[in-house]
Amino acid sequence: MDAFLETLVQILTDWGILGLFISSLLAGSVIPFSSELVLVAVVQAGLDPMLCLLAATAGNVAGGMTCYWMGHLGKMEWIEKYFHMKKEKVHKMEKWLQGKGAWMAFFAFLPILGSVLSVALGFMRSNIWITVVAMTIGKFFRYGLIVLAMKGIVSTFFL
Repeated sequence: MDAFLETLVQILTDWGILGLFISSLLAGSVIPFSSELVLVAVVQAGLDPMLCLLAATAGNVAGGMTCYWMGHLGKMEWIEKYFHMKKEKVHKMEKWLQGKGAWMAFFAFLPILGSVLSVALGFMRSNIWITVVAMTIGKFFRYGLIVLAMKGIVSTFFL
């Protein structure tokens, strides 16, 4: 990890819950950032794991919904310019999503694909409430697994 990224992770970790929320928001958007590093650091620092889980989930959903809204605006040139997503990639995801619906937002937690998925759902004008609920469930599940793994609970079930 380069020095800038290490410094940024340290600053966000020092900010506690607010830093975790911000790092998760960044990671949920198209900005490549590892909110997992900050989550692990703040939980290890002694912050309440459930509060950390909720802050990380809320920030990541907010970031994912920025992608949704960019797609909803339908300005492909903005998406290509600011999000560095190729038009073909968004349209390919949009085609794949046809008939599957807003519940596919559950998979928005996936690295790289999650941002494209969120933009495509916005382009398709998927039901916003189902999109938010599905995205929240998926992101909560992902961060929850990380917190459980840190506490040694996940390994108990899978060993």
